[in-house]
Amino acid sequence: MMNWRIVKGRHGLTLIELLIALVLSSILIAALYQIFIRQHKTYSVQDQVAEIQQHIRVAVDQMTREIRMAGYGGNLLAIFGAINGFNHIITPANNSITILLADQVGVLKQNAPKETNQLKVTNASSFNTDKKKYLCLNGQNNYLIQNIVSDTLTLTTSLTEDHLANEPVYIVKAITYSLGMSGGKPVLRRNENTGGGAQPVAENIEGLQFTYYDANGNVTSNPSEIRLVKLVVTSKTNLIDPDYKGEGGYRRRTLFTNIQVRNMGL
Repeated sequence: MMNWRIVKGRHGLTLIELLIALVLSSILIAALYQIFIRQHKTYSVQDQVAEIQQHIRVAVDQMTREIRMAGYGGNLLAIFGAINGFNHIITPANNSITILLADQVGVLKQNAPKETNQLKVTNASSFNTDKKKYLCLNGQNNYLIQNIVSDTLTLTTSLTEDHLANEPVYIVKAITYSLGMSGGKPVLRRNENTGGGAQPVAENIEGLQFTYYDANGNVTSNPSEIRLVKLVVTSKTNLIDPDYKGEGGYRRRTLFTNIQVRNMGL
C-alpha cells in the first residue's frame, strides 16, 4: 500500500507585496509615459521649426529671384508707360513691393522679319489683349499685343528688327508681394495684377519688411534711385508650444537678405 503525504507550504505573494509591486509598476509606467510625452513634444516642435524654416526659405528664395530681376526686358517704361497701373520698375513700400520684369513664357515658332507685325509663338495663351498684352522679344524689344488668333499674335506696331525662330518670348508683369490671410493663417501673397487676385506663396509668414538703398548705400524712397533692397521675413510655427513661454507660445524664425537689383541704373 502506498502512503501519500500532502506537503503544505506557503508560496506566492502577500497582499502587501502585491500592492508594493503595483505601486512600483505604476511609478515606472508613469515615468516612461512622461519620457514618451517629452520626446513626442520635442519631435513635434522640431517638425514645426523645420516647417517654418522651409516656408521662410520658399518665401525668401522666390522674392529674391524676382526682385533681383526687376527691370529686366529692356526699356520697359519708355515703350509701355505703365504696366497694369504701375509706372516704376520698383514701387516701394515698407510692407510690400511691386516690381516690373519680363518673364519668359515661350519662344518664336518661326522667323519674324523686320516690319512685320505678326508673330507665331508657343504658349500664346499666356497673353491676352487686356492685362497680359505686354510682350518682350529676346529680353530687349517691347510691343503691345492688339489681337490673338490661335498661336498668332498681332502687334500694335511693326518689328524694329529681325527675330529668329526659337528666340525667347516674354510677358512683362507687375508683381506685388504683400502679407495677407488665407484659411485663418498669415501668408505671403503674390499678385500679378492681371485680375486673378493675390495668391498665397508661403504659410505662417507674419512679418515682411523692405528697406531700399541707393548706389551710395543710403536709405531712399525714390523708385529711380533704388539699387539694393533689404528684405526681412518672419515666420511662426503653426501651433503653440505650451512649454515655450515667450512670444505667445509660438516659435519664430527671422531671415534677413540683401538683394542687388541688377537692371536698375543701366
